[in-house]
Amino acid sequence: MIFKKRTHTCGELRASDIGKIVTLNGWVDRRRDLGGLIFIDLRDRYGKTQIVFSPQHNYEAFQIAKELKSEYVISVTGKVERRPKGAENPSIPTGEIDVLADEVQILSKSETPPFLIEDDINVSEELRLKYRYLDLRRPIMQANLITRHKMAQIVRRYFDENNFLEIETSFLVKSTPEGARDFLVPSRIHPGKFYALPQSPQLYKQILMVAGFDRYFQIVKCFRDEDLRADRQPEFTQIDIEMSFVTEEDVFNIVEGLMARLFKEIKGIEIPTPFPRITYKEAIETYGTDKPDLRFDLKIVNVTEIFKTTEFKIFRETIEKGGIICGLNLKGCANYSRKQIDELTTLAKNYGAGGLVHFKVENGEIDSPVAKYFSKLSLQKLKEKMDANDGDLMILVSDEPQKVYSILGNMRIELGRKLNLIDEDEFKLAWIVDFPLLEWDGEENRWVSVHHPFTSPKLEDIQLLDTDPGKVRARAYDLVLNGNEIAGGSIRIHDAQLQEKIFRLLGISDEEARKKFGFLLEAFKYGPPPHGGIAFGFDRLVMIFTGMKSIRDVIAFPKTSSAISLMDEAPSEVDPKQLEELHIQIKRED
Repeated sequence: MIFKKRTHTCGELRASDIGKIVTLNGWVDRRRDLGGLIFIDLRDRYGKTQIVFSPQHNYEAFQIAKELKSEYVISVTGKVERRPKGAENPSIPTGEIDVLADEVQILSKSETPPFLIEDDINVSEELRLKYRYLDLRRPIMQANLITRHKMAQIVRRYFDENNFLEIETSFLVKSTPEGARDFLVPSRIHPGKFYALPQSPQLYKQILMVAGFDRYFQIVKCFRDEDLRADRQPEFTQIDIEMSFVTEEDVFNIVEGLMARLFKEIKGIEIPTPFPRITYKEAIETYGTDKPDLRFDLKIVNVTEIFKTTEFKIFRETIEKGGIICGLNLKGCANYSRKQIDELTTLAKNYGAGGLVHFKVENGEIDSPVAKYFSKLSLQKLKEKMDANDGDLMILVSDEPQKVYSILGNMRIELGRKLNLIDEDEFKLAWIVDFPLLEWDGEENRWVSVHHPFTSPKLEDIQLLDTDPGKVRARAYDLVLNGNEIAGGSIRIHDAQLQEKIFRLLGISDEEARKKFGFLLEAFKYGPPPHGGIAFGFDRLVMIFTGMKSIRDVIAFPKTSSAISLMDEAPSEVDPKQLEELHIQIKRED
């Protein structure tokens, strides 16, 4: 097909172009037939331009315009004119002008789309994913992917300026379990053997440090065959970083510089650095989570000490069993009705609480259905400890520590939204540090790594590996933003003897270590430098920057929560001949 190529995009023309003869190519966004005139909004990814068809000006073009429907692709040539006074559209950049059509050519026709190509549509996500190519025409989706592109370019420029090399690592790798199931790729040339798709480039970036590439980064696809959630995909993108001859501070400085650059160039916001540092213990005990949302000040308060001698049975028995009592102070909520209190109790129970105890502060006095079980001194101490004043509502939960922090942490987030405590235009970043190195797995009856087995312990805690492994802190760190973990990393072990000791603690034999990580351990025989790094969840970062609620809205072709691509129907069955070549036989369920 021969057609006139565009001289301008549909978002480019301004009042300064009035009088020019232009050609635009794009999709018919809207068509309005006013009898004497036909107006077409022509759309491409740059914006929209209004096209005017007049029978007096060009009858042939006017007749063709009568045929046009939504999503037809057309080429239009005409003269740029100023819109009549009062007809301007200040909501779009091209709103001062329109194009009076001299010629129009239909380049392709379209069936009626299953949904409108506009931002505020009330259709299921499944329908959007099935017709993803239509969904991606919507301005908001195009804006999301444009933002993603810009962020990727900023990342590349920033690391290049800081002497990092972008090095691609392999996609067909050895299966080395890292916590989730691997996606396996059968080898046709080597029957019965499999590659794995990498869950992360962790081992390979450490080998790059051994190879002397002291500053590496990569924007890389990773793959995990795991149960999915709204913010997870079987394939996702990381900003992967590794550095040699560094401490935690060096990693923090590089990452804080990147985040400051992204916020400045994408959001126009100056982010103060350095970011606050919060220990894992403090985060759990204050916010109930290791990824706290710091945009609001509702904190968990431990009041166990106040009730150590209480006669209130629930609290007494909890303390005797080694449990704790903690609470939240809901400022200005003392006027809550019985129904609202019951709703809070139901919320607590939904998160695993046995119940909820509440106290209202009114006229300097504390009122509660259980107030009679406590001394005035205890209630006064409670009021002081929780910084409660007239009009406040204190809610308490008692149970084992881990459970209490989890319950109140979840309630804190829910109440933060419900009480409008969160400023959605605010961005709060913080480092979470001093994670435990190990945790006890009761089912397997052994220690397991909180991060991964190559994470270095704090140097001052190494002696505890022999006496109290559960108290050993890791040289690991997470970066959190508005209640989301956006990056995580650690300083790695580069000492062979320390690595062997960690493997023994994890119950990994020498033979198993060689089988799983042999190539890395072999490389470490030849002078590994001290090194460490971090990896960002790039999809999640883009989601936050664009204000979306799901990473599926910032990925061009995502999967559903059941790992299905509705557009191309992957995964799908394959030709039996392909299976035969791979020496694979499908075992069918009866």
